[in-house]
Amino acid sequence: MNLPASPHAASSATASSPACAACRDGQALDFEFTMAFQPIVDLRDRSVYAYEALVRGLDGSSAQSILDRVTEQNLYAFDQACRVKAVELAAALGMPCRLSINFLPNAVYQPEACIRATLQAAQRCGFPTERIIFEIAERENLLDKAHLQGILHAYRRHGFLSAIDDFGAGYAGLSLLADFQPDLLKIDMALVRGVDRHPVRQAIVRSIVGLCDDLGVQALAEGVETDAELHTLRGLGIHLFQGYLLARPALQALPPVRWPQDAAA
Repeated sequence: MNLPASPHAASSATASSPACAACRDGQALDFEFTMAFQPIVDLRDRSVYAYEALVRGLDGSSAQSILDRVTEQNLYAFDQACRVKAVELAAALGMPCRLSINFLPNAVYQPEACIRATLQAAQRCGFPTERIIFEIAERENLLDKAHLQGILHAYRRHGFLSAIDDFGAGYAGLSLLADFQPDLLKIDMALVRGVDRHPVRQAIVRSIVGLCDDLGVQALAEGVETDAELHTLRGLGIHLFQGYLLARPALQALPPVRWPQDAAA
């Protein structure tokens, strides 16, 4: 998500900063939103590995219509509210698998303090924390990479899983992966699109999958839209997929999956 970054150095913040107070005191936003959910599937056993929570307007309007209202002043409160909303809806829907939540590292001052609302929401709703994945987009312009590592290590201590989203599309590239090995690496749709027709993209994806295998990270292809893309990516060793071919996001619901006929092959 391309959101306004804090002008302050995250690592220099203290628990008494206005941003931390906003997280602690539950500062209200002046707009409302909800979540849509899109499945991430494992084609090895035709199971839903996780659902990603995607911000939407109450009327189903786009994520951008909500993100346009996020400012430097309400960035922190918005990040916290997204986490809580995702957990509450996942629990209410009886989500039987993992929940993937996008988070904004530039909105986190002190990880242990900023994570408190998520832990409280999970405990209140009875949603297991070990089933929560936090996604950081590679395209996010990070202010402080050392601070991000601190956040991710803190989340891992609490039992949360982590994912690098949009890998191959943004600022950090391999340097982010070198500093921290997540549980999942989501290959950007720009590499997925038309991969069946592009040998160079196939070579790049093959290299990413090999790297993930060496590092003990699961590779996931996002934005899959055609059977040909899916078939090619499976041949390159990927088994986790997300995209319109399998299911579109559903507002406050868990959509059914369109399983490929050869999914068990």
